[in-house]
Amino acid sequence: MHRRSWVALAALAATAFISPLAQAQSKDIRIAHVHSLTGPLEAYGKQTTTGFMMGLEYATNGTMMVNGHKLTVIEKDDQGKPDLGKSLLATAYSDDKADIAVGPTSSGVALAMLPVAEEYKKILVVEPAVADSITGEKWNKYIFRTGRNSSQDAISNAVALDKPGVTIATLAQDYAFGRDGVKAFKEAVKTAKIVHEEYLPANTTDFTAGAQRLIDKLKDQPGRKVIWIVWAGAGNPFKIADLDLKRYGIEIATGGNILPAMVAYNQFPGMEGASYYYFAFSKNQSNLWLVTNHYTRYKSPPDFFTAGGFSAAMAVVTALKKTNGDTATNKLISAMEGMSFDTPKGTMTFRKEDHQAMQSMYHFRVAPGARQGAMADLHLVKEIKPSEMNVPIRNKR
Repeated sequence: MHRRSWVALAALAATAFISPLAQAQSKDIRIAHVHSLTGPLEAYGKQTTTGFMMGLEYATNGTMMVNGHKLTVIEKDDQGKPDLGKSLLATAYSDDKADIAVGPTSSGVALAMLPVAEEYKKILVVEPAVADSITGEKWNKYIFRTGRNSSQDAISNAVALDKPGVTIATLAQDYAFGRDGVKAFKEAVKTAKIVHEEYLPANTTDFTAGAQRLIDKLKDQPGRKVIWIVWAGAGNPFKIADLDLKRYGIEIATGGNILPAMVAYNQFPGMEGASYYYFAFSKNQSNLWLVTNHYTRYKSPPDFFTAGGFSAAMAVVTALKKTNGDTATNKLISAMEGMSFDTPKGTMTFRKEDHQAMQSMYHFRVAPGARQGAMADLHLVKEIKPSEMNVPIRNKR
């Protein structure tokens, strides 16, 4: 009887000893995805969700697990509102016990969220917000960005436009995304002349007054004249073409966008620019998987922000594999600084100095025979490699 009691106690002790380890092995890794599922950037946010979940699937070979830990994604809708995004991220870290956060869509929301990551000492992977200040003067060590920044956008677009005899005026939204984009573009342009910057409210639908100011600044300039547009979300800035720009010899140029927005590009055969992503440009394995599976499931190609969400998922899983599933923040930071990871755009690498992902961009040209009303017919002029872009380090680390 005494022996049986001892054996029972020993078994109980053994169970008590191994239970914490077993629990640790099975603990879910909780990922908060805070972004715009409604509001002016809803289309971008929904694409990011699709891409992020497909990226997790691809990176884990369909298991949705890393080192025995199940990946649990907590979706939160910031509606494009900075105060709400800030509150949702704090709730995710505190109440939801999120180990890592991803998002948001809007640069304004991202800037409100950065101090929250620092306060809770938790990783925030920024995707797809692009303002330079996110990995610049507002940055902290808990911030990593898979999305391109305004400088990468601008430098790649300057490749297409920065030529002798070119005069440029810019049209952008009057908030962080637009102003940072134009600032970076101006810094990147070394040869062409920039004569005017036009900023309009983000919800602008009538572009007539702004377009007239742009025309007035450009119409008497010699040589090639270009309006470079940096715009996101609602509104169609390409309506400025209705003011008969051709009469003044004025062209339009812009970067990439989501596929529905780029249908308008076909109105401008020969137009050049640079894009973060276009499904037909990259031939690597992960992009082929994404394109094939997206067509199968959704009967359409993956879009701009789908690829971004996929890239963020690849970064998260690569980091977790490096730490063997350990979500301790300092271990994740050590793993992610200088880390290279696969994406639909090829290899990205987090720069150690500011945690910005160095990545390729794509110089495109709209096909001469592009059909109006059809999907944007973009031809790849050149893949612009990270080594070809001198992307400034803007933080104060």
